Amino acid sequence: MSQDYQSLRAQAEQALRSARHQLDSDISAYPAPISGCDAQFNHLLAERRRLARALGALGADVFIPTPRMPMPGTGIESR
Repeated sequence: MSQDYQSLRAQAEQALRSARHQLDSDISAYPAPISGCDAQFNHLLAERRRLARALGALGADVFIPTPRMPMPGTGIESR
């Protein structure tokens, strides 16, 4: 049951992409809403934004501050 990180990350990315595809299908099949008044349609749009952020977070580099590099790209020691 020990899968490596890359395999688990790929599974998570695939699940998010699948969910986004399903959500895009639901949005495109949704009847034309009244602008700003359809709470269910607005919820679908909010979920699509959440999925996009989650996919972006999976691919983003993570910065971990250290004493030698307290801020990203600085390379300045904090001593």
